[in-house]
Amino acid sequence: VRLAHQGTNISALPLSALVPAKTSEVEKPKTKMIITSKRDYPLTKNFPYSLEHLQASYCKLARIDTRVLCLKKLRKLDLSHNHIKQLPATIGDLVFLQELNLHDNHLETFSSALCTSTLQKSLQCLDLSQNKIKALPIQFCQLRELVNLKLDDNELIRLPFKIGQLDHLRFLSAARNKLPFLPSDFRKLCLESLDLFGNPFEQPNPLVPNIQLKIPLTLLECAARATVNYRLPYGCHLLPSHLCEDLEVAKTCQCGGACLSSFIQITVTMNLHHVAHTVVLVDNMGGTEAPIVCYFCSLDCYSEFLDDTYLQGSCDY
Repeated sequence: VRLAHQGTNISALPLSALVPAKTSEVEKPKTKMIITSKRDYPLTKNFPYSLEHLQASYCKLARIDTRVLCLKKLRKLDLSHNHIKQLPATIGDLVFLQELNLHDNHLETFSSALCTSTLQKSLQCLDLSQNKIKALPIQFCQLRELVNLKLDDNELIRLPFKIGQLDHLRFLSAARNKLPFLPSDFRKLCLESLDLFGNPFEQPNPLVPNIQLKIPLTLLECAARATVNYRLPYGCHLLPSHLCEDLEVAKTCQCGGACLSSFIQITVTMNLHHVAHTVVLVDNMGGTEAPIVCYFCSLDCYSEFLDDTYLQGSCDY
């Protein structure tokens, strides 16, 4: 270009014919990396930014490497069989992440910040099995794209209150936890496979209710019920944040109405085949039934339930 600019005759320019590089000579961006020992874990080199699938197992990681959180193209992240105790909120910055495997770590909690991050729109498979988690946050059910959820071998004493909101969920396993019963919302699930083996489920007794009724209803309870039943808009710009949180976990009576802190609670038996096509036996006795919580907003609703149950039992007999 310089010679031509200086006026050199074009025919005299020393140009060579460019030969296209062969495919074998071009190094493609690396999209997958599998590391299965601490010895192979890169300490001085950065991970390729083009990675879409990263597995770093058996590396004795105590925390998630910040370099991993810079891999914005990641779709699958497998950090199983490590010593991770806490998850950074910045995992939520991995906007394309579809699969997250944290099997066999030392997790005790799952951050609510992750539940409200961009993972809401991308995360489809989550494996939290073999950790030390006792409960999942209220916001967990905002991970609406979840299809496969593994919670086996933890210390869970309850499942997420609004688990029925996970309408894409098809595979759920929560075997060998400490679940005494299932949440009321559980009956809304539509699963292909369900495994709840090895939980200490309590024997349900509809005739021994947990009565939390406040008569007459407080003004707060009346207002809360009306807000939910009439689907009135609310938010932190209108109400104190703690009231918004309470409304988010309003209980649903058998009549379809809402109740907040004034209710009657019982557990009844549910055949798990009502929510799942394939059910792993709940115990060694061949059972596929588990106790599920029911709520009633008034004595009238509870009495009506008992009457229906009694009549149905009489007809069956």
